[in-house]
Amino acid sequence: MRLTGPDEPTGAQIPSMFLNYLGSDIDWKYNTEPEQYGCLGSPEQRCYWPRGKVLGGTSVLNGMMYIRGNPQDYDDWEAMGNPGWKWKDVLPYFMKSEDNQQINEVDSKYHSTGGLLPVGRFPYNPPFSYSVLKAGEELGYQVQDLNGANTTGFMIAQMTNKNGIRYSSSRAFLRPAVNRSNLHILLNTTVTKVLVHPTSKTAHGVEIVDEDGHMRKILVKKEVIVAGGAVNSPQILLLSGIGPKEHLEKVSVRPIHDLPGVGRNLHNHVAYFINFFLNDTNTAPLNWATAMEYLLFRDGLMSGTGVSAVTAKISSRYAERPSDPDLQFYFGGFLADCAKTGQVGELLSNDSRAVQVFPAVLHPKSRGYIELKSNDPLEHPKIVVNYLQEDHDVKVLVEGIKFAVRLSETAALQAYGMDLDRTPIKACQEHDFGSQEYWECAVRQNTGAENHQAGSCKMGPPSDPMAVVDHELRVHGVRNLRVVDASVMPKVTSGNTNAPVIMIAEKGAHLIRRAWGAR
Repeated sequence: MRLTGPDEPTGAQIPSMFLNYLGSDIDWKYNTEPEQYGCLGSPEQRCYWPRGKVLGGTSVLNGMMYIRGNPQDYDDWEAMGNPGWKWKDVLPYFMKSEDNQQINEVDSKYHSTGGLLPVGRFPYNPPFSYSVLKAGEELGYQVQDLNGANTTGFMIAQMTNKNGIRYSSSRAFLRPAVNRSNLHILLNTTVTKVLVHPTSKTAHGVEIVDEDGHMRKILVKKEVIVAGGAVNSPQILLLSGIGPKEHLEKVSVRPIHDLPGVGRNLHNHVAYFINFFLNDTNTAPLNWATAMEYLLFRDGLMSGTGVSAVTAKISSRYAERPSDPDLQFYFGGFLADCAKTGQVGELLSNDSRAVQVFPAVLHPKSRGYIELKSNDPLEHPKIVVNYLQEDHDVKVLVEGIKFAVRLSETAALQAYGMDLDRTPIKACQEHDFGSQEYWECAVRQNTGAENHQAGSCKMGPPSDPMAVVDHELRVHGVRNLRVVDASVMPKVTSGNTNAPVIMIAEKGAHLIRRAWGAR
């Protein structure tokens, strides 16, 4: 296995190129263990999980959508025993990092300028995107800022970009600080474990291996901060001897602190990709003219992700609270795959093109886990996500499919001749196409694994047997060790997780500075 990766490649800054890096050398290319309830139609019933193996992590590979989630998400975090994490407490940390490029076009009470992270809509959005917004209005939903006072409705999302250039967490936060005397960046280096004194249970450094296979130790004066994400953070803790004692002994890792929750509570949004045909042919191929338009003016097709910038959030009939959306809709295919296909929308037949609508379950009840396959720090961990184990998730997802079909039938989208692809899934042919039973079968076969993994180092009080860190992100039972990333989320936020992770980092930085008396 190659080691943790390089600096972000130049091409990753071009929004339309983001699909090119999935499955590349800067992707961990994880796969889950064979799933029992979902991904049944995938090879070996495994779900593919792209994760960034590069400075800036998955923020170099993602679709750049800036979504904070629902305010109730954070109020629930506090109600689960995490003081200081309710919505009114975390909002200032969202705003601290934000440099909103269209501050006059959003709900300015909830946004700010002057932060290190540029946030704004792409310079170019295709006409079809605006038709999707009109379709949403036909169904009674408002077009509005879903990061504002109301999180229900449709919008062309703001993205982590400035003038058509991607801003990963590395570009936004590390590059401005690269010359600081107390910052040292090691590329192509893998942390193999945290060094913890077995008696005092105090973290005092990390062990690393470089690209040449040389192993060395780096000691710390104050504390170690693990920020490997929902897959790698629990993996590092387990390799360090922190986790369920029985499992550690099974893989020949010396237990230092028995912490049952490490790697547990793993969950992710789950989706289903619905294919529609369009009769629209008014699209142009990517060519030198569009490339020059981007290079000279940071505009045109390459400056965005096409219809992928559109999103919507609604509440299904299964939502616990009507004001707390439990479904999010994404769009792709038409204008989104230009970097892969070389033209905007892939020609199918009779000059028709395809668009995909994929609803995602925002409040999944299914839970999985991460374990070690062995004590080899360079071996991928064992990932069991248990997509669709809970019937609730299936029911909500089918509700989303039915809504997507209704959306396609609006006048705004029928202007494009939008027509559901009725090619049946072979494993589901015993059911009438479009019936409840058919869709329930379909989502288990062609499960859409989202990339919003969370929860595997759960934040919670000592009374919670699955909690790994406390409300200040300190690992329970181990001194001078924190985890600061998506793994600490008690439950995943209602939307894309990049913005919430940056918020967690901002709040984590505050907690660390406060702990050590820094101003």
